[in-house]
Amino acid sequence: MSTNTIKSIAILAGGNSSEEGISLKSAAQIATWIDTAKYTPFTILVKGVSWTLKHPQLGDIPVDKNDFSVTLNGEKQTFDCALIAIHGTPGENGILQAYLELVGVPYTTGGVLSSAATFNKVLCKQMVQETQVNLAKAVFIKKGQPYNVETIAAKLGLPLFVKPAESGSSYGISKVKKVEDLEVAIQSAFAEDRQVIIEEFIGGRELTCGVIKTKQQEIVLPVTEIITKNEFFDYEAKYLNQSEEITPAHISPELTKRIQHLSSVIYNTLDCNGIARVDYIVRDNDIYFLEINTVPGMSHASIVPQQVAAHGITMTEVWSMVLEDAMGR
Repeated sequence: MSTNTIKSIAILAGGNSSEEGISLKSAAQIATWIDTAKYTPFTILVKGVSWTLKHPQLGDIPVDKNDFSVTLNGEKQTFDCALIAIHGTPGENGILQAYLELVGVPYTTGGVLSSAATFNKVLCKQMVQETQVNLAKAVFIKKGQPYNVETIAAKLGLPLFVKPAESGSSYGISKVKKVEDLEVAIQSAFAEDRQVIIEEFIGGRELTCGVIKTKQQEIVLPVTEIITKNEFFDYEAKYLNQSEEITPAHISPELTKRIQHLSSVIYNTLDCNGIARVDYIVRDNDIYFLEINTVPGMSHASIVPQQVAAHGITMTEVWSMVLEDAMGR
């Protein structure tokens, strides 16, 4: 740990999944929000076993993974906290959290078990059942396991969604309307992950709610409605302006309160820390849980920053809260 009053923050970006590019955008944006009167941010690119600090003056500097340090101008630089901005593996699934636990560096997300469980869509659905939220009917298959597309379609109905169990940003996700297209969709999902979840289609409004909790305070953010121009909220809708996001959502105060309450309960049930965002489909006033994002996007196109602005605080204040809480744990 550094002894300076200004704390050193490692913003971890990149990762080993299809979401690397989104992570880099998030990290670049987060760096502009960090309160430099309190913290010195350093961006570290994580790619496989190659971890590199991207220094504006000194260039690329390798990270010593024995103790999570770097050498700057002949002096050892350690970090007071790791701000995890990696979507997907290893930042959202518990791997990076386990490493940081081993080297004794605080970090901004939920712990090892929470991260691993929330990242796996199958485990996550099982864990949120106790909250009484509605869940889409689903079939779960592993690579190499026999399955029958006709049987799956008969059980779940058409259309349906095919998703990798562990992936984000809608990579590998397909909406299937005909049985003959199901096999291709399953193989597309298997290209992202060894486990695939196939879910019934729930027609309704897509709503999402961010939650920020620390020991000192709890902020449940305004609800956003996502209106996509595409078949569903896919990569293009998320990142290439193919969707409209309305914050606060044009829904009743009663439904807003229900979603906010449920988001807070789900956050606690899944033992999250820092910032998380819970996604839903609402049909006929019934709220269906889709997934939770424990490292939600932080680029200009992202939803949580929109919700934070609508709540009337700044992302600088939010990150100061989250960092202080992480270092205090």
